[in-house]
Formats: sequence, C-alpha cells, structure tokens
Amino acid sequence: MSEPAPRRMSFEEFLTWGDGTDTRHMLIDGVVVAMAPPSQAHSRIAGNAGYEIRRHLQPPCAVLSEAGLRLAAATCVQADVAVTCEPADTGRLISAPVLIVEVLSPSTVKDDLGVKVPGYQELPSLREIWAIDSEQRSVRVWRRIEEGWLQTLPIRAGGFRSDVLATEIALDDLYATTGI
Repeated sequence: MSEPAPRRMSFEEFLTWGDGTDTRHMLIDGVVVAMAPPSQAHSRIAGNAGYEIRRHLQPPCAVLSEAGLRLAAATCVQADVAVTCEPADTGRLISAPVLIVEVLSPSTVKDDLGVKVPGYQELPSLREIWAIDSEQRSVRVWRRIEEGWLQTLPIRAGGFRSDVLATEIALDDLYATTGI
C-alpha cells in the first residue's frame, strides 16, 4: 500500500503550527520534516563552537543556538549555531547571519549539505559556514569571496582561520569533551 503524499505547508502556517510534542521540525520546500534529538557528541560540538565563537565576538554581534532561518518561500531551517550582528528582537528568525555552523550527523548530513548549505549561500549577509562532523575530526569551511564561495578541503588536524572572527579556531577546542 502506498503512503499518502505529505501535506504541504506554507511558511506562515509552519511558524504557527505545532504537533503537540517537543520534536523539532524544519520546513523543506513546504514539507515538514521531523528532526531526531541530537547525539551527545553533536550537542557538545555545537556548544563548543558557540563558546569559541562567543569568545571572539564584539558587540552588537551575538551567537545563537538552534537559530531559525528562512531560506526560501517554503523552506525554514534551524542552524546549530549562527552569528548575527543585528540588534536583538523578539522574532523567531534571524535575518542577517554572518556565520553559520552546522554539526553533521548521519541522520542530517544529506539535508545539511544538500539543502541547508546551498540555501545559506543565498543569504546576502552570510560570510562564512562551518560544517563540523560529529563522528570524526573533520571540518569544512566555506568563505564568501568576490567571485562566490570558496570551500576548503576537509580539515582534520590543527585548525583553521575564521575570517569572520579574525582568529584561528583549533579542532581540539571544537571537539573538547567529545572523545573524538
């Protein structure tokens, strides 16, 4: 027996919708997608990244976890960590991120790299994206340059330079307390 087609939802409906549970969701091209709770390694890496970023920010910039972003008319996602330099407000979404961090897990890597990163690259304010693997030491960095986006090869040791933060980021700091 075939499954019924998923009900498509508008962006506005999605923002007011709730399924009555604590499950996190994202809207991909009008389809609601449930997100499993993250692993401990995923959560620790996201927390470590937020901490390292916060150490190097100057006001009015702020680091946000599980930051809501609208990527298209019917696509709304949550970045694991995002930086914005816009004034704080009471809205659910950030409009002008300058740095986004995604922690890659086996269950999310397809959407993270196939949907989110290309969508993030369309945001005019965004200058840098970090994709941090949650199972092995590996970070990919995208930087906006005049000609478009420059992606690094996977970084597996040492660290990398963040142009947004104007500092070096050590993989040891991102993976602290994870056992990875």
